[in-house]
Amino acid sequence: MPTTRRRRDTPPPRTGSGEAEVLRGFLDYLRASIAAKVDGAPAPEARSAAVPSGTNLLGLLNHLTCVERATFLGEDVTDWQATFTAAPQDSVADVVARYRETVERANAVLDGCADLGAPVPRPRPGRPAPSVRWALTHLIEETGRHAGHADILRELIDGTTGR
Repeated sequence: MPTTRRRRDTPPPRTGSGEAEVLRGFLDYLRASIAAKVDGAPAPEARSAAVPSGTNLLGLLNHLTCVERATFLGEDVTDWQATFTAAPQDSVADVVARYRETVERANAVLDGCADLGAPVPRPRPGRPAPSVRWALTHLIEETGRHAGHADILRELIDGTTGR
């Protein structure tokens, strides 16, 4: 078993009192947490499955990149299971950078959303967009779930713990 290396824990955000500020604050907190958990992980181990389901760090972050793109940028995903695998040529730094760039693009869309009850403004003909509130809540749930998986996987890889 790897030696435990503890990262400094980052407490949950202290955001404003408005619903949008709270939702966006927690989503950004979880986004930063999972990106930090994957960033710097040793390459072969970050791609390797540490559990029977095949889950691995790069696959989790690749999947979340696809979820952000589908939810906020209107990209179509035809095979969700395939999103849990990073391309063979992708390095850890590539996957982390792509995720962070996607988060920036998604935040640019969210910056233009004043009404949480309005649909997410995304170009997807024939498919109704969810409300901004629903999209934020879903991304908090999805990112938090996979950040927990990443916590365990990273600790199994090199003993690194903490947010």
